[in-house]
Amino acid sequence: MTLTSKDRAALITLEEALWRAETRFDPVLMDQTFSSDFVEFGRSGRRYERAEMLFDPDQKAEIRALLPLPDYSVELVAADVALATYTSEVRYGDEIQVGRRSSLWVKNGGCWQLRFHQGTPC
Repeated sequence: MTLTSKDRAALITLEEALWRAETRFDPVLMDQTFSSDFVEFGRSGRRYERAEMLFDPDQKAEIRALLPLPDYSVELVAADVALATYTSEVRYGDEIQVGRRSSLWVKNGGCWQLRFHQGTPC
């Protein structure tokens, strides 16, 4: 059981879309990206629900993340379920916050949706 090159490319594009302001603050794209039962345990340890991930287009902010995502890897863990892991490096002012990240993606109706995400500080 392996990912197709098309699925692998789609997943990295979706993951990086979460770190690009022009896509992260696109409410239509994010509504399609987050599954209805999405949950995140953030780098801070806080739990987030799907509704907290969908931003008003007027809330746009700068995202200063290192792209492409360092150490990105994705593998199928079950049929239509993929686990992506990577390192995040995000600049906030003069500080760079580094974290290890994992995302569980589920293929639903032929489209990948983010079901779970966790960030752990390094």
